[in-house]
Amino acid sequence: MSPGERDLTRLLASLSPLLDPEEYGFGLLPPEAPLPLAPLALFREAEGTTLIAPAQDLARAGVPHVAGWARITLMVHSSLAAVGLTAVVAQALTSAGIPANMVAAYHHDHLFVPWAQRQAARDVLDRLAAAARA
Repeated sequence: MSPGERDLTRLLASLSPLLDPEEYGFGLLPPEAPLPLAPLALFREAEGTTLIAPAQDLARAGVPHVAGWARITLMVHSSLAAVGLTAVVAQALTSAGIPANMVAAYHHDHLFVPWAQRQAARDVLDRLAAAARA
C-alpha cells in the first residue's frame, strides 16, 4: 500500500476538494449502546459514541444529533504522518470565519463544515490549492 504524500507543498497543490451533496450530522449514543445504523465514521469516548452519518439516517434511527454539516473530501492521498496539512487548511478556513471538524482516514482527510458555508469553504480550499501551484 502506498504511504501517501508527505510534502506539504505537493499536498496543498493537489487538494482537489470534493463537496459531498449529502447533509451530515454528528450523533451521540450512550457508552456500550448498540449501533442502530452503519455510520460513515464513529469514535468511542468515555462519555459515549459519536457517529458521523447522513443527517436523515440519524433522524430515522432516532439518534440524538446535530445536523447541518457538509463533508468535503481532500482527494489528495495524504500520509497519516504528513505534517502541516491540517494546520494550513484550518488556518485558511479560520481566516474566512468557517468552522471545520477534520477527520483523517487512511487515504484522505475529510472536513465537516457548516452546511450553509459549504460552497465558501470549498472556494477557500480551491484558492489554497491554486496558491500552492503558483
